[in-house]
Amino acid sequence: MKTLAGHRLGIAQGSVVLFSDFADGGAMWTGEGARQVRREVAFDGAFLSPPMVQVGLSMWDTGGGTNQRLDIAHEAVTEGGFRIVFSTWGDTRIARVRADWLALGEVRDEDLWEVD
Repeated sequence: MKTLAGHRLGIAQGSVVLFSDFADGGAMWTGEGARQVRREVAFDGAFLSPPMVQVGLSMWDTGGGTNQRLDIAHEAVTEGGFRIVFSTWGDTRIARVRADWLALGEVRDEDLWEVD
C-alpha cells in the first residue's frame, strides 16, 4: 500500500496510440520482427515521489482467425513519467492499439514553505 504524507493528491491521465502497424506492414500486423513496443509518457507536472500508475487498453484492433494474445504493463515509473510496455506473441496479428493511463500521487502543496 502506498501512503501519502501530504494533503495534496495529484491525478494525471492520458491516452497514447502505441502503434498502427496495419498501414505500413509493421511487425505487430505481419507477425515478423519485434513483437514488443515501449512508449515513454511524461506527466504535465511532477509528483513528489513516483505515483501509482494504472494502464489499460482503450482500443484493440486485431486480425481475425488467430489467437488474441497481449500483455500490457508499465515500467520505470518516476516523478516525471513512466513507460508503457505492450507485447504479443505467436500468430496474433494486431493492427493498432491505444492505451489509457492514470497516475495518482502526492504533489507539492503551494502553501507549505521550506525554510532553511
